[in-house]
Amino acid sequence: MKKTTKVLSLLLSALLMLSVFSVAGFAVQETAVPEIAAPALKFGEDGKFTILHLTDTQDDQYPAHELKPFLTKAIEQAQPDLIVFTGDLVEDFRLADFKDNFGIVEGVFAFGLKGKDKEKTHSNAMLAAQYVLSIFEESGVPFAMVQGNNDYKVNLSNEDWKALYATYSHCLTNDMSDMSEGIDYRLPIYGADGKDVKLNVYCLDSGEHEIDPASIDWYVSDSNAQKAVDGTVTPAFAFQHIPVDEVGNFFEECKWNDPGASPYGFKSYKLTDNAHGYFTKVYQSEGPSNEFAAWKQQGDIIAAFFGHMHTEGYSGTYDGIELNLTYGCEFAKSGPYGMRVITLSEDDVTGYQNQSFTYEDGMFKPDSFNASEKTLLQKIKLFFASLLNIVKLFIRKVLPV
Repeated sequence: MKKTTKVLSLLLSALLMLSVFSVAGFAVQETAVPEIAAPALKFGEDGKFTILHLTDTQDDQYPAHELKPFLTKAIEQAQPDLIVFTGDLVEDFRLADFKDNFGIVEGVFAFGLKGKDKEKTHSNAMLAAQYVLSIFEESGVPFAMVQGNNDYKVNLSNEDWKALYATYSHCLTNDMSDMSEGIDYRLPIYGADGKDVKLNVYCLDSGEHEIDPASIDWYVSDSNAQKAVDGTVTPAFAFQHIPVDEVGNFFEECKWNDPGASPYGFKSYKLTDNAHGYFTKVYQSEGPSNEFAAWKQQGDIIAAFFGHMHTEGYSGTYDGIELNLTYGCEFAKSGPYGMRVITLSEDDVTGYQNQSFTYEDGMFKPDSFNASEKTLLQKIKLFFASLLNIVKLFIRKVLPV
């Protein structure tokens, strides 16, 4: 009897709701369904739209005292319409902490008598993430989060991450893909009148080591769906943590004492004429990537922005697509630290302005670092660091995890 009464009650409630909608004149078929569960992004009345690219805070439950001023000043100076953070929000584990002086261990991992304390590690990761996310939220600026490799190593699943992001009203992170395990989504940026999409922003999950082929498939599927709307290609940006291998095409072998040279093993490299900026690590390509090939096939991605490399702040154009590495802001490591500001004009989104800034003496300045200014001591340190990196890459290939 109780079940019957409950069913009747639900039916009457539904009929009542329908009658209310009918009286109010609502037509369900005419109601626009938003593409994302968040306020639409659109160009301002001045025809401008600014994106602030930040990456790699990679901190723990004891945040570096420089971190909040860094993030706050970045937002204040850029005055963005959208913040995109490309991963490694938290640090997993490191043996030494050079900045915070909270002990010899840096990272959210907690260890007990029986090994890693998963519950405490989870709690530490949440505290570290909430510290940064709260700064974004308090700014009132819409922000989008992209997963980094370290975000996969701190006892938080992607479901945990999505639940955490959902607690922040200004966070636009919205997993649109049921094809991949990662968090992949698209943010449309509309014209000032709110009618037509002028630019799509793809936030792609590059996983713990490399992007899942299913994430690429989702991007292609979504890109095709956008084309099908009116048969045209809408320009797009891609943001993700780990760079595509095509970044390796920006380096050429040179003499060790050439301006801008950095060692990689027993060889030295510098940036080609197609790239500019500052680097400390030579990015070695393993060949053409399926992801870049998909971008070329679809014809919509005009620029891509990456983190992961921390001390790299360079840009270049390869096969018609601009590829950008942005400085990180993990203050437990040595700098440079920085941000990237992308300013778009509605009347020509392909003619965007793209500027890298470095954080020096508590201020953001236009990036003035010059690869040719490396001292002999720095080059020696980079030489041994590059040898260590080669060993790590070899181990990864021989003993994949």
